[in-house]
This record gives sequence, C-alpha cells and structure tokens, in this order.
Amino acid sequence: MNIVVDDLSGPQIAAFLHEHVQQMRAITPLESKHALDLDGLRAPEVTFWSVRDGDSVVGCGAIKRLDAAHAELKSMRTAPARKRSGVASLLLTHILAEAGLMGFTRLSLETGSAEFFLPARKLYEKFGFDYCEPFADYRPDPHSVFMTRAL
Repeated sequence: MNIVVDDLSGPQIAAFLHEHVQQMRAITPLESKHALDLDGLRAPEVTFWSVRDGDSVVGCGAIKRLDAAHAELKSMRTAPARKRSGVASLLLTHILAEAGLMGFTRLSLETGSAEFFLPARKLYEKFGFDYCEPFADYRPDPHSVFMTRAL
C-alpha cells in the first residue's frame, strides 16, 4: 500500500468520495452531516491523502487547518471490502506524523454517535484521542461526538 497526497483530480478518488458522502447522507440527518465534498476538500487549508493498493483506492483521509496549531481530521474512509485490514491504522499513523511535521500541536475530529461509527470511535481511542466538547464552528449535536489529542 502507498499513501500519497492527492490533488483530487482523478475520477477514481471522485467516485470513492461520492460513495462516502452518499453513505453519510444515508446514515446521518442532513443537518448533522459534516463530510466535505470535493470542492470542500480542495480548499487551500486542506491536505488530502489517498491510500492506494496498486491501481485501487482503498482509503483516504485529510486534515483541515483551523489555526496555526490546531487541525481537524476529515474524510477518513476505508473501502468497504478492506475494512479491518489495517488501512485506517496505517493512514492515521501517517496523518498524525504529517500533522506534527506541519507544526500542528492538536488534532481534533467530529464523527458520528450512531452504532455504525463505533469502529471509527474505537480506532480514534486506540490512537489516543479523547472525547471533548465541540470545537471550531461545531455545535452540540446528538448525532455527533467530538474527539481531540495533542501531537
């Protein structure tokens, strides 16, 4: 597997992210969906990575700069056929290291509170994320949980 910074110009990553947004819309009420679309992920304050296995996209993730010291983890996704195969752990390890190299001292995230998101919450807990209050522009939401960790 190879992790690369992705400019989001290829049709394969566009389809992978479209599936992600559609899945989030099916699970989470629209007012509680915070997944970024392609345009949102192309913003200058976002760095986006794809995980590739040969020619296939098997995962992705991003960080969004909130300020000089704080970034938000965004768009973590593993291909359904590759869940529980180590893709997410490999990518999260990479993103944590890259965020530190970029000078961030804190990384926070929003994820769902539903049972569907339990594996993601367990992954973040394993990597040292603690539950916290909403950050940035987020507000309390029964469909969201917020987590953070120092780098």
